[in-house]
Amino acid sequence: MPQDTERSPLREAVGVFDDCHALEEAVDELEEHGFDRAEISLLASEHAVEEKLGHLYERVGELEDDPNAPRTFYVSTESVGGAEGGLIGGLMYVGACAAAGAAVATGGTLAAVIGAAALAGGAGGLIGAALADLVGRHHSDYLQEQLERGGLLLWVDVRDQEHEKRAVEILGRHSAHDVHVHSISKG
Repeated sequence: MPQDTERSPLREAVGVFDDCHALEEAVDELEEHGFDRAEISLLASEHAVEEKLGHLYERVGELEDDPNAPRTFYVSTESVGGAEGGLIGGLMYVGACAAAGAAVATGGTLAAVIGAAALAGGAGGLIGAALADLVGRHHSDYLQEQLERGGLLLWVDVRDQEHEKRAVEILGRHSAHDVHVHSISKG
């Protein structure tokens, strides 16, 4: 049986948010009402837009209906916090274990093992904290650059008219503007 190589256009709801908190609440409600996180995307970084489209944009509104606009997955504040905590705790743990193992391997006393673990764990924690700060700052800068260009652009893939209606209602309820549904072709 021959395959139909022509794809039907996908439908998606679009909205622009002026506030990170409102965006997070909208995404939470979308997920509560049956939308998968994989169906929700944001505009990628300025650098990614310029690289893919060959130009910068003045306002996010220019890209609302552009199927070629690069997108990225939604990352919640809690996820960023989890990554920061993982960096701090992980490097602290690895440093402490490595130092304790080295002290034991060289025949160190219990006091030396504990001291080495504490020092190396603390140093690992400091490195982790510095890396965690970079992760948090990167995420914050990404959101701020878009807010300065008119808002946070959110797309939601919709499966049918019921999902379209639900997505538009949720986006509007959380103060998104320029809320609409459009068709796009993804190849």
